[in-house]
Amino acid sequence: MSPAHFLSDLHLAPERPADAAAFRAWARGPARGASAVYVLGDLFDSWLGDEQLADPFSAEVVGQLAGVARAGVPVHVMHGNRDFLLGEKFGRAAGAAMLPDSVVVETGGVPTLLLHGDTLCTDDVDYQRYRAWIRDPARQRKLLSLPWPVRRGFAAWMRRKSRRASLRKWPEIMDVNAGAVVDAMRAANVARLIHGHTHRPATHAVDVDGRHGERHVLPDWHGRAAWLEIDAGGATRRELDA
Repeated sequence: MSPAHFLSDLHLAPERPADAAAFRAWARGPARGASAVYVLGDLFDSWLGDEQLADPFSAEVVGQLAGVARAGVPVHVMHGNRDFLLGEKFGRAAGAAMLPDSVVVETGGVPTLLLHGDTLCTDDVDYQRYRAWIRDPARQRKLLSLPWPVRRGFAAWMRRKSRRASLRKWPEIMDVNAGAVVDAMRAANVARLIHGHTHRPATHAVDVDGRHGERHVLPDWHGRAAWLEIDAGGATRRELDA
């Protein structure tokens, strides 16, 4: 059986044309041979509401994803910390099923927990406080009710604030907490976890109550497509230049 593709942290934006070209190459090529595609957050560097579908760059990206779906490949998309406002209109336009923040799927015959990964960074208390604040449904509805230019200004201000805050933090604080990883895998009753967010691609062994587990961290994209393939034979990392 064809492998499933797992990807995250593409951060696609008009000012990053090489990343967009890499996405186009992946979507028109390897993605169409996958058994399923899972985008685990931050497909876009910013998503301010589904009105963004009218933007030519965003529409082109969504069209590429829809092309994968039309080729018969099930497409699944999870919210990230940059595109948490992706909505139902986006899902329909992309031909994608929207995933909850935490979900278990069977891939390669193994139940696997999928997360964006930010919820595992519990040592970053300021970020977790912000995440709880911005993910409040009532607050999101209020944000989406603001005029489009106001939303763009708010997003730019939040990105500047986030960059300044990150410079003041130790790198370890912004990585996952080992205890949070074990807790998540134990609660989901799985031995395999896949996530992104930290931009630290690697495969880690995890001990879950004496049971061997594995944690796969997905890469971000920089001028090349990078994803994880999983089938019955296990996990393989792939790259494709734009």
